[in-house]
Amino acid sequence: MTGGPHHGTSRDKPWIFRTYAGHSSATASNALYRANLAKGQTGLSVAFDLPTQTGYDPDHALAKGEVGKVGVSIAHIGDMRALFTDIPLDRMNTSMTINATAAWLLALYVAVADETGAPRTALTGTTQNDIIKEYLSRGTYVFPPAPSMRLITDVIAWTGRETPKFNPINVCSYHLQEAGATPTQELAFALATAIAVLDAAKASGAIPEAEFPQAVGRISFFVNAGLRFVTELCKMRAFVELWDEICADRYGVEDPKYRRFRYGVQVNSLGLTESQPENNVYRILIEMLAVTLSKNARARAVQLPAWNEALGLPRPFDQQWSLRAQQILAFETDLLEYGDLFDGSTVVETRVAELKAAAKEELARIDAMGGAVAAIESSYMKQQLVESNGRRLAGIESGAQVVVGVNAYTESEPSPLATGAGAVLTVPETVEAEAVDRLEAWRAARDAEAAAAALADLEAAARDGRNLMEPSIACAKAGVTTGEWGTALRRVFGEFRAPTGVGQAMRTSSDELASIRAEVDAVSDRLGRRLKFLVGKPGLDGHSNGAEQIAMRARDCGMEVVYEGIRLTPAEIVNAALEEGVHVVGLSVLSGSHVALVSEVMERMRRAGLDDVPVVVGGIIPAEDAETLKARGVAAVYTPKDFQLSEIMRQIVKIVAAGETEAA
Repeated sequence: MTGGPHHGTSRDKPWIFRTYAGHSSATASNALYRANLAKGQTGLSVAFDLPTQTGYDPDHALAKGEVGKVGVSIAHIGDMRALFTDIPLDRMNTSMTINATAAWLLALYVAVADETGAPRTALTGTTQNDIIKEYLSRGTYVFPPAPSMRLITDVIAWTGRETPKFNPINVCSYHLQEAGATPTQELAFALATAIAVLDAAKASGAIPEAEFPQAVGRISFFVNAGLRFVTELCKMRAFVELWDEICADRYGVEDPKYRRFRYGVQVNSLGLTESQPENNVYRILIEMLAVTLSKNARARAVQLPAWNEALGLPRPFDQQWSLRAQQILAFETDLLEYGDLFDGSTVVETRVAELKAAAKEELARIDAMGGAVAAIESSYMKQQLVESNGRRLAGIESGAQVVVGVNAYTESEPSPLATGAGAVLTVPETVEAEAVDRLEAWRAARDAEAAAAALADLEAAARDGRNLMEPSIACAKAGVTTGEWGTALRRVFGEFRAPTGVGQAMRTSSDELASIRAEVDAVSDRLGRRLKFLVGKPGLDGHSNGAEQIAMRARDCGMEVVYEGIRLTPAEIVNAALEEGVHVVGLSVLSGSHVALVSEVMERMRRAGLDDVPVVVGGIIPAEDAETLKARGVAAVYTPKDFQLSEIMRQIVKIVAAGETEAA
């Protein structure tokens, strides 16, 4: 029944309630998970820290400042045991936001399940495991495209045999929208990714032909819901229809249940504002409605950000507040008593048809290039996202896109919710040292020969083309660490640096920029050469959207820009500043590691004799941390409230000019 009410006789089962959570240590995160489950959460969504996501141990140089900051640190099976203490894995639906190292974290999860007696066949959940969007938006890739696709295929084939209820991949359009994707791009790029994954799985021969429809049926999606409520709802209905058509027409899947578009959702963190953050409660609620109101396109799982995530890590209360919004909609309203509210709506049908047609056109373009992987390697998709994000930000700058509290209706009473000590959760600075101590103790206590033998077999399997899941599980049980697993596969597969898309992106031109270009020209004349700006991403944070937009706007203002992409050590950034002879350094950090990483960059610059080169910093930086950075010599700090990119450029030019005048 799709049209009428159930007349109070039955209610649909609600979606899975999740909160994206994890921080510092496995023990602390376990306590948070058990508290959230006690409050009525029905599934887990695990946030891992950046070293874990990129295959490094806490004592690696690149892990400095990043341990436990944006998620939980998992270095070995002991940490995974601690993370799920007293949580029965055979009765828990666990989503893990993990990509390059997805096979390893799944191996650790399965190893713990084996230890606790949880049958593999009972395990439910998903690994995100979408490496293509990592190349495009989030940056936690490690290996080149071909071995990355092999790892995904290995997980798909293995889970089909061993953990048939566990989704091997969540094709993730969420981060595409965060990177600026339009609804059309989100539809097309995500579906192109799913096609690339299934084509690779089919070509591998690892999945018997008769079992391929079931493999298609285990592909799930993870999407974003923004504030353009009607379009977002129609986007989800378009996803449902397009995926059904692709499964039937391209892969010959006959059973409708295997063609079902199964997705989880986190609503748009990109739309959360630092200014008047209490308004984010309304934004989150409206975005949730877009993925729950239409029964035929309803999310299977929903996780909501907290209202204050633009300020820093949310506290348990903040996460509880978001959970309660889901519970009120599911249990206090009559939404789940009715069929689809939008069937027969000409408005919805027309918009869905428009989105489908535009997405099919984009899909055809990507297919003509050779598919999603080829469109990654050519930088086509990355360039498209950089340009669309630029247009989005330009709309906010001009006021054409209203953001309440940011570029309109900015008059505000002080918020009692966002002030005072403890307004956001802070990770103690001791977490990293404690993690390193535990890691050293773990290595000392394990059977070193067993670990070495397991690693040798893993590396051999990678070279021989064997499925990597069982060797990874053997490594987990032998006490191998995350960094050791990552190092072994790096030796075989190599590492990859994705195109930035900045150099190919279309240039911005406006009267406003003309005046800034004149200022850049004037300063460049006094310097004796073109003003040169280094944009650096220290640490493991791969969220490069801000850095890309700054680099592109600086280029369009007439500066010479040096931008080498993500994941650079402070030493590499300082060496680049020396070699390139830059006049200003801009550092972008979104992972909470800003104080440690920026401080190290500043210290290295002093030792290199670059005291006279000003440093500016951008990211989600609490006010007290901003003051700390300025006290250590940072010339300016920019946070999400500073949305006028052209004004930032003007300020940077003035900072360089002031330094040049002082030096003269």
